[in-house]
Amino acid sequence: MDRISALRNLEDALAAFEDGETDLDGLERDVRGILRTYATEFEGDLAAYRVSGPDRVSGAVVMATGEQDARERVRSLFDGVSDGAVGVERVADGGVGGSSD
Repeated sequence: MDRISALRNLEDALAAFEDGETDLDGLERDVRGILRTYATEFEGDLAAYRVSGPDRVSGAVVMATGEQDARERVRSLFDGVSDGAVGVERVADGGVGGSSD
């Protein structure tokens, strides 16, 4: 899914919420699904990487060209996180969210 498609899908989800066609839980599910699809079907050199390590970064997902780039992105986003404390794993298609709620 490209960025324009993702934005259009988000706009449709927001419109459905504003029109009363879905509740907040439904909107959140739709938005989560759109973002998961966008991140895992990202076109280009970047891929989604899920972070493990200290609690405050565990579960975060960053877009990067590889594992080392993902670790560097985590360090730049979260103050005080050292490279040794950060684990990253490439996310397979459909797996960005980590839960099915």
